[in-house]
Amino acid sequence: MSGTTHVPANPVAWPAATGAVLAALAIGLSAYASHGVEDPHARSNLQTAALYAFGHGVALAALWPRAAGRLAKVALLAVLLGTLLFAGSLAGGALAGLPTRLAPAGGMLMMAGWLAWAVSVLRAR
Repeated sequence: MSGTTHVPANPVAWPAATGAVLAALAIGLSAYASHGVEDPHARSNLQTAALYAFGHGVALAALWPRAAGRLAKVALLAVLLGTLLFAGSLAGGALAGLPTRLAPAGGMLMMAGWLAWAVSVLRAR
């Protein structure tokens, strides 16, 4: 052994790490939309997907370590799932011609998640 200590990954930190990955992917998606997509509708959908993935990814990365209690964690998981459904549906539609029918459900989940987060914050005070 080289004398280094192995620190195991924190298994409950995966939502924060997923948020950071979403933010990183959003940067690439936005760049591709700006420079690699000619169709204005597809470009707009990709930019919207990137905006939501970036904003919610950063929020998840920042808030998950502070999520105290079951409601707070469920709220942020709803935000994560909603973001994946919303942004994923828009990106899938723009890049592969897939239907975007999951976008409204994703949007509703994001809204519900943020409202649940607000309740969890108020309860914690």
